[in-house]
Amino acid sequence: MTPRVKNEFPIELTAPDITAYKAGNTGVDYVTTLDSGAPGPHVMVTAAVHGNEICGPIALDYFYQNDLRPRIGKLTLAFCNYEAYLGFDPEDPTVSRYVDEDFNRVWSEETLDGPRQTQELIRAREFRPFVADADLLLDIHSMQKKTDPLMLSGPLPKGRELARGTQVPEIVVSDHGHASGKRMRDYGDFINPNSPKNSLLVECGQHWEKACGPLAIETMLRFLAHTETLSAEDVADHLGPTPPPQRFIEVSGPVTITTDNFRFVEEYQGFEVIEKEGTIIAYDDDKEIRTPYDNCVLIMPSRRLGPGGSAVRLGQFIDG
Repeated sequence: MTPRVKNEFPIELTAPDITAYKAGNTGVDYVTTLDSGAPGPHVMVTAAVHGNEICGPIALDYFYQNDLRPRIGKLTLAFCNYEAYLGFDPEDPTVSRYVDEDFNRVWSEETLDGPRQTQELIRAREFRPFVADADLLLDIHSMQKKTDPLMLSGPLPKGRELARGTQVPEIVVSDHGHASGKRMRDYGDFINPNSPKNSLLVECGQHWEKACGPLAIETMLRFLAHTETLSAEDVADHLGPTPPPQRFIEVSGPVTITTDNFRFVEEYQGFEVIEKEGTIIAYDDDKEIRTPYDNCVLIMPSRRLGPGGSAVRLGQFIDG
């Protein structure tokens, strides 16, 4: 069961009713594949990997409501952890993040092929063939804290190139994921430098802030236009102004929590730049957690501070 985290943010978005999309056309609930009939890549956009993140369902619902269709290749749209999402309650919005475990930490071959049985693993195994077949993936998420949106491009140059083509959000973070388990965006050939397959994970802002939904839509449409799944004409009337140039951050690694007594020295929100190497930013029981270099950027500090989880990512601004 998802641990409770006190909610300090207003609910400014309305979670769309996705039950009309349950049947789909693939034989797997809440998964729809639209085939253009023309040659092209298999592109996938995923939402509701975490049940309390509603901007992804807002984006997919927008796609359906505007009757958009792929111009080339195939497009798969999926509400991943739909059972958790259907339990979303604005009065207690944090508890529907997952049913049994984090859907976005089970994507190693060992875990998927292993003996454990949880609701998320059952769904991931059912959904795995679509992920394995996809050439390009955009996974839509949001964040615990009210911080600037960001794109997680993975550790490879090809991920940064895909992020650059998508143009939004302004901040792109090149990272290796979490010690607590592999993300869907890191599955299989998505992180193979010799494969053309590629993936992005977008964090559109604080889970329920008003701007999070429109940014999810904008990111989805720009991604689909960049991959030529949709044409420039298809998306022109749906996009905002030309976005600013992107800024790139390379992550050296996450701070992985080892005890039940982890605490930050300040209430970090994210993107704080700590000027001096060796500055203490947290304690893990008695162990001092210090910045490993000058001008260290703190990325996505967590409020779920349990053993095995990532407390924060540490990175530096780089040339894109």
